[in-house]
Amino acid sequence: MTKYIVVTGGVLSGLGKGIAAASIGQLFSQDYKVVPIKCDGYLNVDPGTMNPVEHGEVFVLEDGTEVDMDFGHYERFINTSCTGRQNLTMGKVFHELYLREREGDYLGKTVQFVPHATNYILNWWKGIGEEQEADIVLIEIGGTVGDMENELYLEAARRLQAKEGKENVMFVHLTYVPIPAGVNEQKSKPTQQSVSLLMQRGIYPDILLPRCSEMVTPAIKRKIAMFCNVSEQAVISAIDVDSVYKIPLVFQEQGLVEQINVRLQLYARPDLSEWEKLIDAQEEAVKEITIALCGKYTALEDSYASVVEALKHCEAHEKVHVVIKWVDTEHIDEESIAAELKGVQGVIVPGGFGSRGIEGKIEVIRYCREQKIPYLGLCYGLQLAVVEFARHVMGLDAHTTEIDADTPEPIIDILPDKKDLHNLGGTLRLGAYPALLEKNSLAFSLYQQAEVSERHRHRYEVNPAYHSLLEKYGLTISGKSPDGRLVEFIELSDHPYFIATQAHPELKSSLLHPAPLFQGLVKAAKDISEKTLK
Repeated sequence: MTKYIVVTGGVLSGLGKGIAAASIGQLFSQDYKVVPIKCDGYLNVDPGTMNPVEHGEVFVLEDGTEVDMDFGHYERFINTSCTGRQNLTMGKVFHELYLREREGDYLGKTVQFVPHATNYILNWWKGIGEEQEADIVLIEIGGTVGDMENELYLEAARRLQAKEGKENVMFVHLTYVPIPAGVNEQKSKPTQQSVSLLMQRGIYPDILLPRCSEMVTPAIKRKIAMFCNVSEQAVISAIDVDSVYKIPLVFQEQGLVEQINVRLQLYARPDLSEWEKLIDAQEEAVKEITIALCGKYTALEDSYASVVEALKHCEAHEKVHVVIKWVDTEHIDEESIAAELKGVQGVIVPGGFGSRGIEGKIEVIRYCREQKIPYLGLCYGLQLAVVEFARHVMGLDAHTTEIDADTPEPIIDILPDKKDLHNLGGTLRLGAYPALLEKNSLAFSLYQQAEVSERHRHRYEVNPAYHSLLEKYGLTISGKSPDGRLVEFIELSDHPYFIATQAHPELKSSLLHPAPLFQGLVKAAKDISEKTLK
């Protein structure tokens, strides 16, 4: 039978349930098919229209679904490609219940949270497991135990165990063990109270993962085990680490795999030797390079989580340590740019929407082009690179119609077939799209193949009316959609590394397989750094 591992969190938010769940999935994915599900309590249908500063990065799946950033951890750790059905929000639940009630599916009954909403959630979980023929369904329930928003998920989880049997459903609870300043002693009371709240909902955790800045002491383990009704071996320290990729190793060393094997009658024997070798290579790197990440959400690193992770993936493979310099393009101009980018060996202008910080980004791109600083543009970073080239190389009064609808040279424009759509999500090009690469291009040399597929999240494109003119002035369009209508990659041949893509390659990067464009940038930055030292 399909096994279910339900991951919950307590005490406070932001403890790292997504990383914990992904790490558990990673430990079992070599021997079993693990299918992750994320359950969010918010009433949005998906996070696509949320501000990244408020909610963190929007992660886009192959099928074009916009989901929570935890899916990035799932895909990077479990080596899987998720679908939109693996993300459940209360917005989706209530929307579906409303549609069913209007269609008469409930035969005139009063539609209630229990049993109708909880049954819908439970059947959704089981349906995904059946559809994907999962050995293990890994369910992460967002939020914190005690939140109003996740009560229906918790009730559905309780009923799941009652229906499927304790031998097939287990609970893993992530909590917090603080060390208050001035006391210098680990405190178990928050964990005890959190588990008590969980037990009040009929859920009895099988494994506890207390998050702490140091390994939980034997005395605190015994105390937690006694008050929370688990064995001491089932209390696994979720210790703070300098790299999230160490978490599977930390869990494995403490016997987490054996605990789950026994509880669910599984036989996983994970081999993390390759994973550990790459982490060791990261730690052994002594050479340091600085990459500037130039955007408007720099106050919150989670806004660009996948970009940051893609750079980290390159460290082990290029044997360097990447230092990220955050540059807020709202507060940068032609006079200050040299000082802002001093000591930087590479620059990324990531994706985004809106007018804030736009002129600063254009100045950054111009500086990189003229000063021969390795540059990688992602989505908006490609569009603004085209605007910069049109203005300062071609001499056009150009802009994107996203910012200036009346620009005399609409070099970036929304496609005609998208202009009459009013649903914000409907106007976006979302998900995986293929691109054909020019054989003698930098893009081809990085990917080592003529056709590639990357994920997209944008609504504006390089105006097809300008393609030939851009190439005439020296901008290489190195990748297009199969029909030749859409620009997917651009580059400059007279530059050490200047490439941009309309896609988001960071979304498919992993520790074992870094995104080619990112690895190319890091390598080019390393070469620049070595030449400077000479």
